[in-house]
Amino acid sequence: MVVHADTKLDESSADNVTECEDRIVSQWREISADERHQLRGKVDGILRPLGLRTRLLVVERDSSIALYFTCLTLSAVMGLRDQWSSGQLKDIVESLFTLLSGATHPVRVKGLTWPQTEYERCMEFYSSAKRKQNFFIYINQHNNILLIFRLLTFIKDTD
Repeated sequence: MVVHADTKLDESSADNVTECEDRIVSQWREISADERHQLRGKVDGILRPLGLRTRLLVVERDSSIALYFTCLTLSAVMGLRDQWSSGQLKDIVESLFTLLSGATHPVRVKGLTWPQTEYERCMEFYSSAKRKQNFFIYINQHNNILLIFRLLTFIKDTD
């Protein structure tokens, strides 16, 4: 299941928000494409609290920075929502953005949006008792294919 969240940077934590966002997205693309990138270990360490069944796949810039996570189980979606509700996800994102931006001071996020309707869509997906092989393609408003992945058979999450 793909989870989409939007972030807004706090203007006081970056000299130029647009340039900072561009650096974050550019660095993410470079690191995510190269398993041996020198920052890969640090990025993995920052994202470790997300758990084994949640992955950050895409960081994309539009009018803000969009984050796309995959959650392989119902408990992964619920765990991510708990982290979002508690503010832990915001802390993780701020740590990631600070690293990716190369800033000498923390990059703060003033908003991390994950609408209730998106969460309910994820819950509905997993509420079905069984899911056979499914293919998902996410296409943004610019008709760029962002990700393609395959979910194998899921039976009600037992985590």
